[in-house]
Amino acid sequence: MKAHRFLLFAALLALGSRALADEAVIRRALEPRLGVKIEGIQPGPLPGLFEVRFRTPDGVQVVYADATGTYVVQGKIYDLRSDRDLTEERLRKLNAIKFESLPLDLAVKVQRGNGKRVVAMFSDPYCPACRQFERSLAQIDNITVYVFMYPVIRPENADHSRAVWCAPDRAKAWLDLAAAPKPKLPPTAAGCGDPVDKVLKLGRSLAVNSTPTLILANGERLAGGLSAADLTELLDQRR
Repeated sequence: MKAHRFLLFAALLALGSRALADEAVIRRALEPRLGVKIEGIQPGPLPGLFEVRFRTPDGVQVVYADATGTYVVQGKIYDLRSDRDLTEERLRKLNAIKFESLPLDLAVKVQRGNGKRVVAMFSDPYCPACRQFERSLAQIDNITVYVFMYPVIRPENADHSRAVWCAPDRAKAWLDLAAAPKPKLPPTAAGCGDPVDKVLKLGRSLAVNSTPTLILANGERLAGGLSAADLTELLDQRR
């Protein structure tokens, strides 16, 4: 029995040493080629494939490599049996943000129904994808959307977002501006201490480089809009 345990321990030790050796080999081969500092390497979703993580202005990214770093695969891996984008799921986790750390007092709160489903969103009211996504959000009941107004598509219209914050009913003012067939501006008001500049700084610190960007209750981040059905499924899974 002792001999069996020793052999098992030796085998595990050898596997661990091989993994460390593979990581060192991959790092030496890829860092100069990729021109980035590799933050981590671990076995990927397929046998013989390693996930290589590095950081860019858009957040943490991944590529896949063989054990020697000779071959690199850039792109997404799908599990067709379960219809899952494994790379996208991984990136959501790697770029997750603690939801409770978000300064929700800087966001416009839009609630429908009991508001039990929760999501935060960086959005520009003049972003075509954002306006389209608002139509999906309108189909979801029992949701609370914390909208961080992020006027980066048409920064010359940042005052329109400031006017939303100064409106008596911020949620209605936001929907009139960002979700109506034609943007409707709220009446101009001054001196209400709008948070737009703070939100712009926050978004840059979180590497929010596209709109809409969503942050789910578990911190996972999604860039781009979703259908109402897909978003509902995600919200219900990650509460």
